[in-house]
Amino acid sequence: MRASENKTYDMVYIGVFAVLMVICTWISIPMAVPFTLQTFAVFFSVGMLGGKKGTIVILVYILLGIIGLPVFSGFMGGIGKLLGNTGGYIIGFVFSSLAMWGMERLVGRKIWALGISMVLGLIICYVFGTAWFMAVYAENAGTVGLMTVLGWCVFPFIVPDLIKIALALALSGRLRHFLHQP
Repeated sequence: MRASENKTYDMVYIGVFAVLMVICTWISIPMAVPFTLQTFAVFFSVGMLGGKKGTIVILVYILLGIIGLPVFSGFMGGIGKLLGNTGGYIIGFVFSSLAMWGMERLVGRKIWALGISMVLGLIICYVFGTAWFMAVYAENAGTVGLMTVLGWCVFPFIVPDLIKIALALALSGRLRHFLHQP
Protein backbone atom coordinates (compact mmCIF):
# COMPACT_ATOMS: atom_id res chain seq x y z
CA MET A 1 0.00 0.00 0.00
CA ARG A 2 1.32 3.45 -0.92
CA ALA A 3 1.97 6.11 1.71
CA SER A 4 -0.80 8.33 0.32
CA GLU A 5 -3.30 5.47 0.66
CA ASN A 6 -2.21 4.93 4.27
CA LYS A 7 -2.77 8.62 5.05
CA THR A 8 -6.19 8.51 3.43
CA TYR A 9 -7.14 5.43 5.46
CA ASP A 10 -5.85 7.13 8.61
CA MET A 11 -7.93 10.26 8.00
CA VAL A 12 -11.05 8.20 7.33
CA TYR A 13 -10.53 6.06 10.43
CA ILE A 14 -9.96 9.13 12.58
CA GLY A 15 -13.14 10.72 11.23
CA VAL A 16 -15.20 7.58 11.69
CA PHE A 17 -13.98 7.07 15.24
CA ALA A 18 -14.58 10.74 16.11
CA VAL A 19 -18.19 10.27 14.94
CA LEU A 20 -18.38 7.04 16.97
CA MET A 21 -17.21 9.00 20.01
CA VAL A 22 -19.94 11.59 19.46
CA ILE A 23 -22.60 8.90 19.13
CA CYS A 24 -21.35 7.08 22.25
CA THR A 25 -21.44 10.37 24.16
CA TRP A 26 -25.07 10.88 23.23
CA ILE A 27 -26.08 7.40 24.41
CA SER A 28 -27.14 7.62 28.06
CA ILE A 29 -27.68 4.42 30.04
CA PRO A 30 -30.32 5.01 32.74
CA MET A 31 -29.10 3.78 36.10
CA ALA A 32 -29.19 5.20 39.63
CA VAL A 33 -26.53 7.55 38.22
CA PRO A 34 -26.87 7.62 34.41
CA PHE A 35 -23.73 7.16 32.35
CA THR A 36 -22.75 7.47 28.71
CA LEU A 37 -20.60 5.27 26.48
CA GLN A 38 -18.08 8.11 26.06
CA THR A 39 -15.27 6.34 27.93
CA PHE A 40 -15.94 3.20 25.89
CA ALA A 41 -15.31 5.24 22.74
CA VAL A 42 -12.04 6.60 24.15
CA PHE A 43 -10.70 3.14 24.96
CA PHE A 44 -12.06 1.54 21.80
CA SER A 45 -10.52 4.25 19.60
CA VAL A 46 -7.08 3.78 21.12
CA GLY A 47 -7.49 0.00 21.10
CA MET A 48 -8.42 -0.05 17.43
CA LEU A 49 -6.24 2.72 16.02
CA GLY A 50 -3.31 2.82 18.41
CA GLY A 51 -2.19 5.59 20.71
CA LYS A 52 -1.28 8.24 18.17
CA LYS A 53 -4.40 8.06 16.02
CA GLY A 54 -6.60 7.37 19.05
CA THR A 55 -5.33 10.56 20.67
CA ILE A 56 -6.04 12.48 17.46
CA VAL A 57 -9.62 11.12 17.54
CA ILE A 58 -10.09 12.54 21.04
CA LEU A 59 -8.57 15.89 20.06
CA VAL A 60 -10.86 16.11 17.01
CA TYR A 61 -13.85 15.33 19.24
CA ILE A 62 -12.88 18.03 21.72
CA LEU A 63 -12.22 20.58 18.97
CA LEU A 64 -15.64 19.87 17.46
CA GLY A 65 -17.16 20.59 20.85
CA ILE A 66 -15.10 23.74 21.39
CA ILE A 67 -16.34 25.25 18.12
CA GLY A 68 -19.88 24.73 19.32
CA LEU A 69 -21.06 21.52 17.70
CA PRO A 70 -23.31 19.59 20.11
CA VAL A 71 -20.95 16.66 20.57
CA PHE A 72 -20.80 16.60 24.37
CA SER A 73 -23.27 14.82 26.64
CA GLY A 74 -26.74 16.30 26.65
CA PHE A 75 -26.21 17.42 23.03
CA MET A 76 -24.13 20.35 24.24
CA GLY A 77 -21.18 22.12 22.69
CA GLY A 78 -19.01 25.12 23.32
CA ILE A 79 -16.06 26.02 25.48
CA GLY A 80 -18.39 26.55 28.45
CA LYS A 81 -18.94 22.80 28.76
CA LEU A 82 -15.19 22.22 28.98
CA LEU A 83 -14.78 24.99 31.54
CA GLY A 84 -17.64 23.63 33.67
CA ASN A 85 -17.52 21.19 36.57
CA THR A 86 -17.18 18.06 34.46
CA GLY A 87 -15.01 19.48 31.68
CA GLY A 88 -11.91 18.09 33.35
CA TYR A 89 -13.06 14.55 32.62
CA ILE A 90 -13.29 15.39 28.91
CA ILE A 91 -9.81 16.94 28.97
CA GLY A 92 -8.70 13.93 31.02
CA PHE A 93 -9.45 11.73 28.01
CA VAL A 94 -6.46 13.30 26.26
CA PHE A 95 -4.17 12.42 29.16
CA SER A 96 -5.67 8.92 29.27
CA SER A 97 -4.93 8.33 25.61
CA LEU A 98 -1.42 9.77 25.99
CA ALA A 99 -0.74 7.33 28.83
CA MET A 100 -2.08 4.48 26.71
CA TRP A 101 0.11 5.63 23.82
CA GLY A 102 3.14 5.73 26.13
CA MET A 103 2.45 2.19 27.31
CA GLU A 104 2.08 1.12 23.69
CA ARG A 105 5.48 2.64 22.88
CA LEU A 106 7.08 0.82 25.83
CA VAL A 107 5.67 -2.68 25.47
CA GLY A 108 3.84 -2.76 22.14
CA ARG A 109 0.20 -3.50 21.42
CA LYS A 110 -0.10 -6.77 23.28
CA ILE A 111 -3.62 -7.29 24.59
CA TRP A 112 -2.53 -7.52 28.24
CA ALA A 113 -0.61 -4.25 27.92
CA LEU A 114 -3.61 -2.59 26.31
CA GLY A 115 -5.81 -3.74 29.19
CA ILE A 116 -3.40 -2.38 31.80
CA SER A 117 -3.05 0.88 29.88
CA MET A 118 -6.83 1.28 29.72
CA VAL A 119 -7.15 0.91 33.48
CA LEU A 120 -4.24 3.32 33.97
CA GLY A 121 -5.91 5.74 31.52
CA LEU A 122 -9.16 5.53 33.47
CA ILE A 123 -7.36 6.31 36.73
CA ILE A 124 -5.64 9.30 35.11
CA CYS A 125 -8.98 10.56 33.80
CA TYR A 126 -10.54 10.20 37.26
CA VAL A 127 -7.66 12.06 38.93
CA PHE A 128 -7.61 14.91 36.42
CA GLY A 129 -11.39 15.22 36.24
CA THR A 130 -11.87 15.07 40.01
CA ALA A 131 -9.23 17.73 40.66
CA TRP A 132 -10.82 19.94 37.98
CA PHE A 133 -14.31 19.37 39.40
CA MET A 134 -13.17 20.32 42.90
CA ALA A 135 -11.50 23.52 41.66
CA VAL A 136 -14.42 24.68 39.50
CA TYR A 137 -17.03 23.69 42.08
CA ALA A 138 -15.14 25.54 44.83
CA GLU A 139 -14.97 28.65 42.66
CA ASN A 140 -18.69 28.58 41.86
CA ALA A 141 -20.38 27.06 44.91
CA GLY A 142 -17.84 26.74 47.71
CA THR A 143 -15.41 24.12 48.83
CA VAL A 144 -16.35 20.48 48.76
CA GLY A 145 -14.55 17.49 50.23
CA LEU A 146 -12.67 14.91 48.20
CA MET A 147 -14.83 12.01 49.39
CA THR A 148 -17.98 13.93 48.45
CA VAL A 149 -16.68 14.56 44.93
CA LEU A 150 -15.54 10.96 44.59
CA GLY A 151 -19.05 9.92 45.65
CA TRP A 152 -20.57 12.14 42.97
CA CYS A 153 -18.11 11.71 40.12
CA VAL A 154 -16.10 8.50 40.49
CA PHE A 155 -17.51 5.76 42.71
CA PRO A 156 -20.81 5.36 40.80
CA PHE A 157 -18.90 5.01 37.52
CA ILE A 158 -16.15 2.54 38.44
CA VAL A 159 -18.06 -0.65 37.65
CA PRO A 160 -19.67 0.67 34.42
CA ASP A 161 -16.28 2.03 33.29
CA LEU A 162 -14.56 -1.30 33.95
CA ILE A 163 -17.28 -3.03 31.93
CA LYS A 164 -16.70 -0.52 29.10
CA ILE A 165 -12.96 -1.23 29.28
CA ALA A 166 -13.60 -4.99 29.06
CA LEU A 167 -15.88 -4.47 26.07
CA ALA A 168 -13.44 -2.12 24.32
CA LEU A 169 -10.57 -4.51 24.96
CA ALA A 170 -12.48 -7.54 23.67
CA LEU A 171 -13.77 -5.77 20.56
CA SER A 172 -10.51 -4.09 19.64
CA GLY A 173 -8.61 -7.35 20.14
CA ARG A 174 -10.95 -9.14 17.73
CA LEU A 175 -11.55 -6.38 15.17
CA ARG A 176 -8.26 -4.48 14.91
CA HIS A 177 -6.91 -6.64 12.08
CA PHE A 178 -9.86 -5.64 9.88
CA LEU A 179 -8.64 -2.01 9.80
CA HIS A 180 -5.19 -2.83 8.42
CA GLN A 181 -3.71 -1.42 11.64
CA PRO A 182 -0.53 -2.79 13.23
